[in-house]
Amino acid sequence: MKQYPEERKQAVLRRMMPPENTPVRVLSEETGISDVTLYHWRKQARSGGMVVPGDGRNPEGWSPEDKFAVVLETAALNEAEVAEYCRKKGLYAEQILAWKEVCMHANATAVEQARSARDQARSAKKEIKELKRDLRHKEKALAETAALLVLRKKMHAIWGEGEDE
Repeated sequence: MKQYPEERKQAVLRRMMPPENTPVRVLSEETGISDVTLYHWRKQARSGGMVVPGDGRNPEGWSPEDKFAVVLETAALNEAEVAEYCRKKGLYAEQILAWKEVCMHANATAVEQARSARDQARSAKKEIKELKRDLRHKEKALAETAALLVLRKKMHAIWGEGEDE
């Protein structure tokens, strides 16, 4: 197995990280380093706590572990530091806030989740009830209109078309 200098390894890992997000296949072709070695380096970096997607996807396609790592890295940062972090990683502050919100709701207690589900079911039932009521009113209006058209047609058939109504 060929040994690579630590500086080269770090440079290749930086290319795997945001904002470049260069896929392993492309790096392997460009650098001449085998893809197995690159995957191993990426795995080591991830186990060390680095956010290294390295698959060419945009940040929304990252794994939950990578998103959680970003949330943890930015938890103690102020707004200016988060902005700097986002520029360096190729992210948006809104993405990090959304991921943080998801993380916070993922740990909600069962009681809170049940309450939320119950509230959603209640509002859905209310909406269904209102829609059914509206549908009944519209069906009645449509039936009345159809009956009037039939009566008008019969009236014209009996008395003729030319007379004023």
